[in-house]
Amino acid sequence: MTTRVAVIVGSLRKDSVNRQFAEALGKLARPKLEFQIVEIGDLPLYNQDLESELPASVVRFKSQIEGADAVLFVTPEFNRTFSAAIKNAVEWGSRPWGKNSWAGKSGAIVGATLGVIGTAVAQSHLRSVASVLGVGVLAQPEIYLNFREGQIVNGEIADEGLRTLLTDWVAKFADWAQRLKQPALSF
Repeated sequence: MTTRVAVIVGSLRKDSVNRQFAEALGKLARPKLEFQIVEIGDLPLYNQDLESELPASVVRFKSQIEGADAVLFVTPEFNRTFSAAIKNAVEWGSRPWGKNSWAGKSGAIVGATLGVIGTAVAQSHLRSVASVLGVGVLAQPEIYLNFREGQIVNGEIADEGLRTLLTDWVAKFADWAQRLKQPALSF
């Protein structure tokens, strides 16, 4: 059974390394996981005054999150944390009060950067936020991609070592998402 994954890419730049990574990872993940990149660049800055009549982009965004089985955050690291674009998406997804679109979803966090420490700090911050949202985040394996030329070629993971690592990650995330979808046992 395929798991539908809403993918939130935290860099809005069209050719960002995180978007390239998300798209290539999505190809590798098939057929276990079916990725749908959920656009966040058109979301207005969160403003509680807009909650009485949600903007169309927010309605679309919340619907895509709610229609997915799982969520994947693909985050850059800006100033030792995740991007403002992800923070804004997090806010809209959790609002208005009592209508948290994230709650009960399985999830994962990965990220790519040109820097040598990957996105470890950004992912740590985002992991703590995701837990407050009610997202059950996969803890292991962690993927902090130090993006280099030749890892992704023509939209595919070309580096064999990286492909092996990510194939293992896909299997674990698919298993995690399936386990969290199972109904709770009654006693």
